[in-house]
Amino acid sequence: MNIVVCVKQVPDTALERKLKPGDATLDRAAVDGLINELDEYAIEEGLRIAEAQRDAGADAEVTILTMGPEKAAESIRKALSMGADKAVHLVDDGLAGSDALSTSYALAKVLSGAGFDLVICGSESTDARMGVMAAMLAERLGVPQLSLASKVDTDGSVIRVRRATDEGYDEAEASLPAVISVVEKINEPRYPSFKGIMAAKKKPVATLSLADAGIEPDAVGLLSAATEVVDFAERPPRQAGTIVKDEGDGGVKIAEFLAGQKFI
Repeated sequence: MNIVVCVKQVPDTALERKLKPGDATLDRAAVDGLINELDEYAIEEGLRIAEAQRDAGADAEVTILTMGPEKAAESIRKALSMGADKAVHLVDDGLAGSDALSTSYALAKVLSGAGFDLVICGSESTDARMGVMAAMLAERLGVPQLSLASKVDTDGSVIRVRRATDEGYDEAEASLPAVISVVEKINEPRYPSFKGIMAAKKKPVATLSLADAGIEPDAVGLLSAATEVVDFAERPPRQAGTIVKDEGDGGVKIAEFLAGQKFI
């Protein structure tokens, strides 16, 4: 089974993020990058499915697919150190500023050329919060998509997922090849071992440009984006709070403050 996990490098959510004044895109160079947290669950699930397939006597491998600048190679190596077998890095200056539509187009071109049985995505990225990539990829690839899976089972030809709902859960299945997205409750991602870190240095990473992947330059990048940021402003600094001195009427003062803020 050829399992492909889509991984995105995102700015560290613990740090302050800014937009670049020139084109209003996220300034990724200003902060450290790391694997999108929700993609780590996708990596783990891909590894578990591959392990189960091998235990059943079938061939299985996990490929990491990343679209991003050269800096994204750091996240690729971490994914490989977790246990993935190889990686494909789509890197080209012409991709900068791509929105979800053009990103799905570019990734679909790579997937179509490389081939796959199962594509796994995280439920969303922590920088964009779109949550649409799995559906867009499935549509472009012409395969079924099963989204927001909290449990996954497959026999190598059919895939079944469980999706949590307010009333309990739904179950759905589809024939392979397919695209799925997983939520954070599905598993607990493993930590890379020292052996895995050392092994990752020798695992193959294919680097593709737009031309290599057969991607039309006019279909990706900032100029092809269907949406744009027209204007933005930095968040104002946090102001000092209101101090209420209790002189026997503290409760009344607090109530008046809350009423003034329309909290009560």
